[in-house]
Amino acid sequence: MSARPAVVLLSGGLDSATTLAIANSQGYACYALSVAYGQRHSAELDAAARVAAMLGAREHRVMRVDLAGIGGSALTDPSIPVPETETSGIPVTYVPARNTMMLALALGWAEVLDARDIFIGVNAVDYSGYPDCRPEFIAAFDALAAKATKAGVEGSPCRVHAPLIMLSKAEIIREGARLGVDYSVTVSCYQADAEGRACGRCDSCRLRRQGFSAAGLADPTRYQPL
Repeated sequence: MSARPAVVLLSGGLDSATTLAIANSQGYACYALSVAYGQRHSAELDAAARVAAMLGAREHRVMRVDLAGIGGSALTDPSIPVPETETSGIPVTYVPARNTMMLALALGWAEVLDARDIFIGVNAVDYSGYPDCRPEFIAAFDALAAKATKAGVEGSPCRVHAPLIMLSKAEIIREGARLGVDYSVTVSCYQADAEGRACGRCDSCRLRRQGFSAAGLADPTRYQPL
């Protein structure tokens, strides 16, 4: 039997690379989807292409949506500084409706592929407090997918898988390492430079560094010179 197709959202970061590896390990034929949404840098999209090739995605597509035109986030508006210390509440690096939009694009492609599975690397444990990384959000989008698509109304809805959602960053890293993910090719930093080197100061860099330390593994991240 041929492998079941699945759409895997792939940002180029640590979590999405691990998610793609998990989907592969479960026997899916993986179609990787990255989104150019007007983020601060393109290094993560370059990393996504490397990860898709490394992990054998059947296809890797980049779709474009102008969330920079909406603004409201430090990741899409260069005039808003990226925080370099821990903050309380939902941080300014939250991009309004980003995961909703990305899952909607994945859902559309899944219907065309006749796929019934979508994978996303959201995490509700070691994360920055984003509302669209919670189990409640995934459950709500599942319900929407069942109502909003031809496949859903015909009784075969697409399901959203979030295999990392209740794992710590260390657990995510250990699982990815077990599955052969080379994290040196990933980019997680909110303000990486043109070469994909991490700043080492933003919240994403902090969580990533702490994850490798807690996992007892060497951090392969390339950092910008001080």
